[in-house]
Amino acid sequence: MYKSAMLGCGGRARAHAAAYRFVNGGKLAAICDMNTELLNKFGDDFGISARYTDLDEMLEKEKPDVLHIVTAPVLRGSNERIRYPLMKQASDHGVPAAIVEKPIAVESEDWKQIAALADNTATKFVVNTQLNFHPQNLELKRDVAEGRIGDIKFIEAGARSTPVDQAPHVLQLVSSYIDNSRPVRVLGQISGAGPLDSTQPSPQHAAARVQYENGLHVSVAFGADIAPRASDSDSTVAHKRVFVVGTKGFVHWRFSSWERATQEGGYEGGPLNYGEQDVVAQGNLTEAVFNWLDDENNVHPTHLKQSLAEFNLLLGIYYSGITHEIIELPFDPPDGLIDLLRQAL
Repeated sequence: MYKSAMLGCGGRARAHAAAYRFVNGGKLAAICDMNTELLNKFGDDFGISARYTDLDEMLEKEKPDVLHIVTAPVLRGSNERIRYPLMKQASDHGVPAAIVEKPIAVESEDWKQIAALADNTATKFVVNTQLNFHPQNLELKRDVAEGRIGDIKFIEAGARSTPVDQAPHVLQLVSSYIDNSRPVRVLGQISGAGPLDSTQPSPQHAAARVQYENGLHVSVAFGADIAPRASDSDSTVAHKRVFVVGTKGFVHWRFSSWERATQEGGYEGGPLNYGEQDVVAQGNLTEAVFNWLDDENNVHPTHLKQSLAEFNLLLGIYYSGITHEIIELPFDPPDGLIDLLRQAL
């Protein structure tokens, strides 16, 4: 039974904690937050007595096997990027594994810092893009892997939130349907400067045509004014989707429904309860971390280097939109990319 700890006791952390009822390999044993009101309410609600307001103290005393880093990428009320320093802290303490909330980065500088850390850490970092583990997605991915839609010819995917908010989910989902093939080339477009000064700085909209190393072409769109709807909800986060077209049929996962067409089964489809699917997916993602700790060869699907490649693609979309050029991937993004976006938009 592995021992887990949580950094951050806000709303997203509650989803991580609630999923432990679907986890067999570990137990949530300690929590940390500088906000004592959040900390104590969280501890009372989930029955956790080991409570800390200092991360170093928690890691030193508790020595968790897995640390959930459930914080925003930018410190609220400032421009300070905090993903890298918190991950470095976990690495320096020798934490065996850590689950990091998405997005893994927000701009070039922190992406470079984390990419360097990925090459020099013993900690098994995983990014919390849990759509990979939704039960209905797992079923549709089995259909694809077992050839029920034939050879994949094209994928179209998107979300109506800002690119940095939901692109990490969507781009990982695309990867999961093509055995984590890496992107090699992108032509992108961007618009809308409004969110650039938010805690998750991003253009308002982005669209791109991406080529992967396996030769597949993928079309992606992000933002409320360009991406297709995927549910009846007015919330922009409720419109994630991926549509995979093959030579013998298709599969289509959406936030609140699914459909597929195969030669043997014809057309099928139905509604989804995202909340019910998501808590199971969060448990599956966490359990897969314990499985990786059990077996070095059982690498987690959303491991850090894979997620960094997907975020490098997003940065490539941004830079293509600024330069009006095709960007070869992976690429070394220029420093000050957010400022370049401000100038362009």
